[in-house]
Amino acid sequence: MTPPPPETVRVLIVGTGGMANAHAEAYAAMEGVELVGGVDRNPENLHSFNARHGITHAFDSVIDALQWGAFDAVSNVTPDAVHFPTTMPLLSAGKHVLCEKPLAVNYAEAAQMADAARRAGVVNMINLTYRNVPAVMEAARLVESGAIGAVRHFEASYLQSWLTQPAWGRWNEEAQWLWRLSRKHGSLGVLGDVGVHILDFATFVAGADTAQMSCRLRTFDKAPGGRIGEYDLDANDSATLQVQLAGGAVGVIHASRMASGHLNDLRLRIFGTKGGLDVRWENNQSILRACLGADLTSAAWQDMPVPPVETNYVRFIKAVRAGQDVRPDFARGAVLQQALDAAVESDMDACRDVAVG
Repeated sequence: MTPPPPETVRVLIVGTGGMANAHAEAYAAMEGVELVGGVDRNPENLHSFNARHGITHAFDSVIDALQWGAFDAVSNVTPDAVHFPTTMPLLSAGKHVLCEKPLAVNYAEAAQMADAARRAGVVNMINLTYRNVPAVMEAARLVESGAIGAVRHFEASYLQSWLTQPAWGRWNEEAQWLWRLSRKHGSLGVLGDVGVHILDFATFVAGADTAQMSCRLRTFDKAPGGRIGEYDLDANDSATLQVQLAGGAVGVIHASRMASGHLNDLRLRIFGTKGGLDVRWENNQSILRACLGADLTSAAWQDMPVPPVETNYVRFIKAVRAGQDVRPDFARGAVLQQALDAAVESDMDACRDVAVG
């Protein structure tokens, strides 16, 4: 592992779109963390972002930023297709990287990123933000402890409605949304944007990776000719998956941007030989309920306490300071990318069952 930097951790933000503000605000709230530079090919976005967050250095490429070099750690908040070409030079230069999800657009690139991070000995983390949810972390601990016995069945969903209402902005007018609907602009659709989250949500809690799956992806008509300006609206809007885990459990996972009535809701119901758990992130509330032990015969579900957890941003900076590994890392991102690739392969071949890996 690369030695830790000085007490003050200097952070570079690569990609200055909407999500970058969440990264910048999280770092700004930490003592001993300094936002020192921004990178973006769009000068208007870059300078507006830097001004908003008091950042003094601006670069139009990662290579230019590396030539300057006065930073220790990086948040990569670029679109999906840009993760690989922007992250690889950073790893080669020995920089610690927190990268947005999905790690890449295919397993080959994700595996290269994970291998490069391992060889560089740097802190590497994928920003699976629902690891910040206390109910998720406590549910994973309970499953690992054997509280629900052997996992046998699960159902999981990630539901959004930003294509049916304007609460998050007008998707048909704003570039920050339109690129997410266009494969040419690097989007993997709902499968890559939120499907990766719910795959991690389910398999992390279950303690087992995806072994095989079948998948159906659907893109809906959203504009005349399927196009708005430079954006072809051809990325998938809904995904349904039939999944078998490495441990033998089976389940269903679905995700959609067309789920009217749900702004940003995740749910997992997971059942084992000794009990079940209901894990939710709904209306920004972390909820965990369980049916265990004597409650099984009456099917009574109890609210469970959930200890607070540190955010990915905090854990990333702590790992950088300590020179220690942190999870979820790039290797986890590559495992999830295998499942995403299998889902795309299944959909392209009449939804047949596909082995993962």
